[in-house]
Amino acid sequence: MKRIITIGILGLLFFASNVTVTVAQEPTKPEETEIWEPKPKVVIVDPETKIPSDAIVLFDGANFDEWISVIDSTEVKWVLNNDGSMTVKDKTGDIQTKRNFGSVQLHIEWRSSLENTGSNQSKSNSGVFLQKRYEVQVLDNNNNDTYVNGQVGSIYKQSIPLAKASAPTGDWNVYDIIYHAPEFDSKGNKTKSATITVLHNNVLIQDHVTIKGTTEYIGWPKNTPHGKAPLMLQDHGDNSGVSYRNIWVRELN
Repeated sequence: MKRIITIGILGLLFFASNVTVTVAQEPTKPEETEIWEPKPKVVIVDPETKIPSDAIVLFDGANFDEWISVIDSTEVKWVLNNDGSMTVKDKTGDIQTKRNFGSVQLHIEWRSSLENTGSNQSKSNSGVFLQKRYEVQVLDNNNNDTYVNGQVGSIYKQSIPLAKASAPTGDWNVYDIIYHAPEFDSKGNKTKSATITVLHNNVLIQDHVTIKGTTEYIGWPKNTPHGKAPLMLQDHGDNSGVSYRNIWVRELN
């Protein structure tokens, strides 16, 4: 014969021939809930550059040593400026890092061009691509409307930013990006989607957004399996005049 045991004020019913109930004892000392291992690594932030000690500096204005041309894997043909920045050289093609990355914390600064008089998607258009597939839009939207899932700070054609926090045209903008790469199984099926958080000039504009797949100009997102891949900066091909500086990354895996 089965016994019915009533436990607690919720009146939970358990049907079993023998029932053992274990109740966790409430800690009575503070040290009972203290954890001492593993200790987080120590990261020191440079007081002048603000770069963490475990970061990989991808561009400090000195050279293009960490970058190659996407078109033919040769030297970068963009303009290296005297102020520690680089500027897209029109129709020379996108550039990418020589290193491959997965999940990262990325810091990158960019500036739109005062000389660019385009409109819609042709006004200082560029983009920051995670793993060469997932674009955070760079665009001068000041007095320049466009489709909102393609405006500045959007995850292109996928996620509208929570706010537009652009600096005035010609001034420097800052993107701080937390990106977690997608995962695929041995058969090429996606088992975990990529996620991204973006702060634009210290304003949260993408809040742990799920990336559906590649950020396509035409068509729906694609999910072809991949591993670590380069970061890429876009030459939009319409004399964008966009400049970049102070690029560093921390690997999160």
